[in-house]
Parts: sequence; structure tokens; C-alpha cells
Amino acid sequence: MGFTFAYRLILVVATASLLGVSLANKDWGSPNSNYTGWGWGWGSSKSNHTGQGFNNHPLNETQGSKKIIVGGSENWHFGFNYSNWAFNNAPFYFNDTLVFKYDPPSNTTFPHSVYLFPDRWSYLNCDLKRAKAVANTTEGGGDGFEFVLKRWTPYYFACGERNGFHCKVGSMRFMVMPLFRWHY
Repeated sequence: MGFTFAYRLILVVATASLLGVSLANKDWGSPNSNYTGWGWGWGSSKSNHTGQGFNNHPLNETQGSKKIIVGGSENWHFGFNYSNWAFNNAPFYFNDTLVFKYDPPSNTTFPHSVYLFPDRWSYLNCDLKRAKAVANTTEGGGDGFEFVLKRWTPYYFACGERNGFHCKVGSMRFMVMPLFRWHY
């Protein structure tokens, strides 16, 4: 009796999990949804759907990796909310490249850098002792510093200048979690 109940419970959980995973990326076609353009369901790319979805990003029919300038036209500077930027520009995928563009230090600009934190706790506390400097104050000039998202893990970025002040005030930090690209 106990084995039968446990077996049925496992079967129900497994079925619910498979159903949840299969529906998680289904294209529901709602104009306010994160439109994926996979061609399933209402408003698929074969219908009259405009390809405009979450935050009015155009549908990207190409499935290759992208180069994404951190902050968009704002680049990497003090006073811009990069957490909001990352949320509004998600999702990010494996092998996408984040490009950090910032001016090298001068008499008129504050220096910036890019630090990568090993975990959420050190990120939230801006613990630079545990973070790794991945770009110094001069690497953001010109075409910028490029960082490729190569693992399925959260990436926690921040500016480490001014003894972590740019990170601590909350504006020059963000996290991304790259997703798998599915090809059908």
C-alpha cells in the first residue's frame, strides 16, 4: 500500500514536471508575454503576429549568440540602474557576449572596472575581497571589454572602483542567468 502511494506520487510529480517544462517556453502569443517565436500556439510566427513581445523587442529569428552592450546606449557608468537594464533586456543565453564600454579614467570621468562575484551573498554585500576583477579601468575603452557567458550559473557583476562605492549604492551592479537556446 505504501509503495503504491509513493509510486503514484512520484508519477504525478514527474508528469507535472514534464508538463511544466514543456509549457514553460510555449508561445502563447499574448502581446505582453515573452514572445519566443517558436511557432507554437496562438500568434505564432506563421500568423499575423508582428514579432513584438516583451518590452517591444523585435523577434530575433537568428539563433546565434549575440553581443550585448551593457547598459545599451548608456554604456557602463555611475548613476544608471543596471539591475533594471538586465531585467528589461533578459533573457540572456549561453555564448552571448556582454560588452562593457566605459571611458578610461581622466580628469573629467570617474574610473570604472568590472568585478565578478562568486555568489549572491558577496554580490549583495559588495564584498570585493571575494570578487575577481575581470576588467580594469582601461579595458572598457574603444570597443569595450567582452565577457562571454559560458556556464549555466548566475553571473554577478559590479563596478569595484571607489572601494566598492559604485556597487554599494546599488546602481553599478547586476546579475544575469544565461539560458539554453533551443533549436527545433
